[in-house]
Amino acid sequence: MAGGIAVMPDVRVATDAVIDARGVSLTFATADGPVHALKDVDLSIGRGEFVSFIGPSGCGKTTFLRCVAALETPTAGVLRVNGMDPDAARRARAYGYVFQAAGLYPWRTIARNIALPLEIMGFPKAEQDARVARVLKLVELEAFGGKFPWQLSGGMQQRASIARALAFDADILLMDEPFGALDEIVRDRLNEEVLALWGRTGKTILFVTHSIPEAVYLSTKIVVMSPRPGRITDVIDSPLPRERPLDIRDSREFLEIAHRVREGLRAGHAYEV
Repeated sequence: MAGGIAVMPDVRVATDAVIDARGVSLTFATADGPVHALKDVDLSIGRGEFVSFIGPSGCGKTTFLRCVAALETPTAGVLRVNGMDPDAARRARAYGYVFQAAGLYPWRTIARNIALPLEIMGFPKAEQDARVARVLKLVELEAFGGKFPWQLSGGMQQRASIARALAFDADILLMDEPFGALDEIVRDRLNEEVLALWGRTGKTILFVTHSIPEAVYLSTKIVVMSPRPGRITDVIDSPLPRERPLDIRDSREFLEIAHRVREGLRAGHAYEV
């Protein structure tokens, strides 16, 4: 990244779907009756895409990511991740997960926080160190590996969380509203950085957000979801160029996509809850 311009990766999207959902529904049984979190979700995501999920709170955005990660199990439909069922994909270490909070242990240095999943997976110490050094450089934190989380800003902690998710080099990165708690200036900077990171790695990224500008700025594809039960009201393929300075948000093309996202969010309220 140079001069404030985030360069989109020159990644060809393969015809084979990395994520393939067909009629995916999820209903939770509760004491007050069933809660329909997802209903009839059909979605295909190709290799190397950056796909944002946007919708009101409770629309199933995070639930869909959790289904991909095998943290929830759909009650109907078929979901494949890298051609496998989600549980097999989890065992194959097909994805890394970045949560809303950085979730770093305060008693471990940044480097040792990043190494934690590698330790759990049984990687040799030398390989742990090599992988940690590589991802610290990738997120531009190579000078901070010996620091503790409380010595870093919130934005830097989130970058460390992203590095931890990248440490075992999964093909897919699941990001659940990772910048939602940050101020707008830091968020803009991290939006640029995550695009540059995507450009360097070519990962397939699924990104949950409540921000229309963030979804439009980051994505090759935007999935608009309705209030519960979570349905897809629109899937928008972005025509924006690969080079995206922040001021592209003032362009006619950007505003047209944002308007379509907003209309899709309004349309979602036509569904009965």
